[in-house]
Amino acid sequence: MKGTWKLKLRLWLAMVVMFGIVYVLIMLAGNFLGYGGFYGFYAIAGLVVLFLQYLFGPKIVESSMGVHQLSEAEAPQLHQMVSELAAAANIPKPKVGISNTMVPNAFAYGRSKRSGHVCVTRGILGLLDEEELRAVLGHEMSHIKHNDMAITTVVSAIPLICYYLAFSFMFSGGGDNDNGGPILGILALIAYFLGQLIVLFISRIREYYADAGSVELGCKPEKLASALYKLVYGAARVPQSEIKDIEGTKAFFLTDISNARNEFNNLAQLDLDKDGTISADELNVLRDSKVNVGTSNKIMELLSTHPDMLKRIKRLADYS
Repeated sequence: MKGTWKLKLRLWLAMVVMFGIVYVLIMLAGNFLGYGGFYGFYAIAGLVVLFLQYLFGPKIVESSMGVHQLSEAEAPQLHQMVSELAAAANIPKPKVGISNTMVPNAFAYGRSKRSGHVCVTRGILGLLDEEELRAVLGHEMSHIKHNDMAITTVVSAIPLICYYLAFSFMFSGGGDNDNGGPILGILALIAYFLGQLIVLFISRIREYYADAGSVELGCKPEKLASALYKLVYGAARVPQSEIKDIEGTKAFFLTDISNARNEFNNLAQLDLDKDGTISADELNVLRDSKVNVGTSNKIMELLSTHPDMLKRIKRLADYS
């Protein structure tokens, strides 16, 4: 893939920063509990935490999303698309699965390119045409090609560790200094929010690169744009109770399922002929137009796992 060194640099820098956060917090916690001086132990403990997340992350995703592996006999067309895209991306063919949720979407996960998985949800079946589905799969294949889903799986665990430390020490009374616990808890809480912002940032960046990767694999920009439009519309129609059931894994999805209703209102203006799709002509109109994102949407984007959808489709228009 062209120009992915910037993505890789950002991902690895995020890993270093996140590991530094864990190291400092575990060191402070150790000192608070009376185990100071063994700084090498804290580094090892931090690495062990990241390794366990790396090792068990895919299984956690499968369990939380209710993934069922599909054989070629069960989904021949899906397997054929994945095989062709994997060959174009020059990576081993990933396993193909389906999640039982009716929220229309797709996601990729795994520890490496050789253990990649591509999964579609039951809600996406029948919603997209063949080229739109291929563009979606191309996006997910690019995540595997870039190996960004493995790093995202690891770094997403760090804020959870900070959150646990925060509430463990904010209300603790142990250690030699009873006043140290709440202070450590507050520091861990600050680290939790900073960690969340870092995770959200790299999540948004990887989506832009995967969109570009789908186009580089031969998928049409307007077909990916149209698929995004349909997925947003589909998620907006799903009951909020079903959205909440899988909200914890939305960073892996193609679109931000939590913000679907707001995004659909913004995207509807791109569908000039109101036929429910975004055509090449409509994308060309967007390419020659200026997109203005409101202040509230900019703030919302900072707290989102995905880029603002108008900005995202505008970038796709630049590829057309």
